[in-house]
Amino acid sequence: MPGFKLISEYKPAGDQPNAISSLIDGLHSGEKKQTLLGVTGSGKTFTMANVIQAVQKPTLVIAHNKTLAAQLAQEFKEFFPENAVHYFVSYYDYYQPEAYVAASDTYIEKDAQINEEIDRLRHASTQSLISREDVIIVASVSCIYGLGSPEEYLRRNFLITVDEQISKIDIMRKLIDIHFERTNADLTPGSFRSIGNVVDIMPTNEKIIYSIRLALGSIDQILVIDAVSGTVLEEVREVLIFPAKHFLTDGEKKDQAVQLIDAELKEQLAKFTKEEKILEYDRLKRRTEYDLAMIREVGYCSGIENYSRHLSGKKEGEAPDTLLSYFPHDKDGNPEFLTIIDESHVTLPQIRGMYRADASRKQNLIDYGFRLPSAKDNRPLRFDEFEERVGQQVYVSATPSDFEREVSSRVVEQIIRPTGLLDPIILQRGVRVDPETGYEGQVQNFINEASHEITTGGRVLVTTLTKKMAEDLSEYLKEKNIRAAYIHSDVKTMERIEIITDFRKGTYDILIGVNLLREGLDMPEVTLIGILDADKAGFLRSETSLIQTIGRAARNDRGRVIVYADTMTDALKAAISETDRRRSLQAKYNTEHGITPQTIRKTIRDITDQLRTNHVKNVLAELETDLSAFSGNILKLIKYKKRAMNDAVKDLDFERAAIIRDEIIELEHMQEKKGI
Repeated sequence: MPGFKLISEYKPAGDQPNAISSLIDGLHSGEKKQTLLGVTGSGKTFTMANVIQAVQKPTLVIAHNKTLAAQLAQEFKEFFPENAVHYFVSYYDYYQPEAYVAASDTYIEKDAQINEEIDRLRHASTQSLISREDVIIVASVSCIYGLGSPEEYLRRNFLITVDEQISKIDIMRKLIDIHFERTNADLTPGSFRSIGNVVDIMPTNEKIIYSIRLALGSIDQILVIDAVSGTVLEEVREVLIFPAKHFLTDGEKKDQAVQLIDAELKEQLAKFTKEEKILEYDRLKRRTEYDLAMIREVGYCSGIENYSRHLSGKKEGEAPDTLLSYFPHDKDGNPEFLTIIDESHVTLPQIRGMYRADASRKQNLIDYGFRLPSAKDNRPLRFDEFEERVGQQVYVSATPSDFEREVSSRVVEQIIRPTGLLDPIILQRGVRVDPETGYEGQVQNFINEASHEITTGGRVLVTTLTKKMAEDLSEYLKEKNIRAAYIHSDVKTMERIEIITDFRKGTYDILIGVNLLREGLDMPEVTLIGILDADKAGFLRSETSLIQTIGRAARNDRGRVIVYADTMTDALKAAISETDRRRSLQAKYNTEHGITPQTIRKTIRDITDQLRTNHVKNVLAELETDLSAFSGNILKLIKYKKRAMNDAVKDLDFERAAIIRDEIIELEHMQEKKGI
């Protein structure tokens, strides 16, 4: 198995060599916790990549939001192209958890929209952890939520080998047993179809098809086929199919779990009877008996994770299996991997808060008869449980909190940037219109300043206090013929990433956000940042938040920040003072070493492109060839493809029709990108 191999044209510079050496020394000495205090643009990711290569351990990188996690995954993939780098975040584009509001007698049913591509990437993460050692997983805090037993997940894989004596019925039965779904239409990850003596399977982790050809009661041939083009990529001797779901249980454990759930139901119903809670009794009885029937018949039910304690055989109150369980441990159960907490001042409080919020919501559901008490054990890890399961940690932040400083055996500073860039200049402007001077107020002044930056080729960020303000400002700027876009937590994961990429490419000149524009986002094209309402007290205008926001302008030698404030708050004073301190140290270093600051040059890549498989990229290349035959006219090619698809249907060639349909989808995506 290959070890971690860092590939980069860069060499450690500035404060990086000392930081790398100190962190490696601490890890080799067995120190549990260290902090890297690295200013924005100092190359913290490159420093950690050097550390990973030195310690040669599987690594978990935790970020506090999906967008930052996507950017980190992209960067680590570039540094370690020969190793397995994966992206593990919540697979919901939209998620409304099940809840009950007693005050208004309102039951809120779980409502979620699952992103199939992200679900595929989650499976790719767990499968890599099980099958290899050179793995980096970049995750959001969803990694501390229940995931299902890794032992069961590994035990239930299905090895298919050429010349193996097995019937088509047995293949399908085994696939259904590991929660693959049969279809007669197009294949999606975690599904299969059977036509004649062929069983086609699409695994959960890749957009390819394993075509299993049978003859005389045995497997005659296994082909790997591109899922979109239908092109045969290779012929193999065997394939290993992992389960389609992470929550699994075998027949014997399922029967035992059903008995335990039934016993718990009777106990809780008796409690409700004693308390004369007739409505709660009826609710719980109907729902749980329906779920039990589904588990008996198909081994699965909606919300099966709420019965995870019984299905996994864990004790009441015992910590659930999570992504951390899939990482390697020694024979005594001690973790043998490295954990990096990125933007730790934000990520650690998130990890600490998840359990309490979940427990409060679940208790309400239990008290009013919507769930059994065991639902409480379908939960995220408590912070102490998380600490026990992650081993050695490195906290990374430009503004570490008191917690990181107190628990770390060493705090390593990385203030000097390899590029020689200084922290940005900070200017103050008023918020409101001044009737005596005719001063134009924060929005109009920002537009004037931003327009100047745009005419000189710069890009501009602006932060607001609310989502509504971000949306309204975006519309106002568009009315002024300024190319603007906004991002906030309601924008879908993949769409956020695409917007940021388009902003860097110049499709937009101004990007507006609330707090998504603070930590970690790497946009060296930004020359100006406007912080509206900078003197409003609160989390978004705290010292830490202001320093993080200011840091977004530190990757360009023209970088400057305008804070719109009528009064200087303590937070503003502290943020400006710390920025000036760092700028002074950086300027002194540049003078001593004869360094001229240089804007960071960073390749613009879209992580959504990397999330596509190489096979889909091959199809796109083929479509480009087709486009050339139509003189680049996408609309004409789509019409041609639609006619070809209809002809295939008339000929009953449904497989070919499905392939063409997928080509049409790709063409329509290209059409949207080009704004046709």
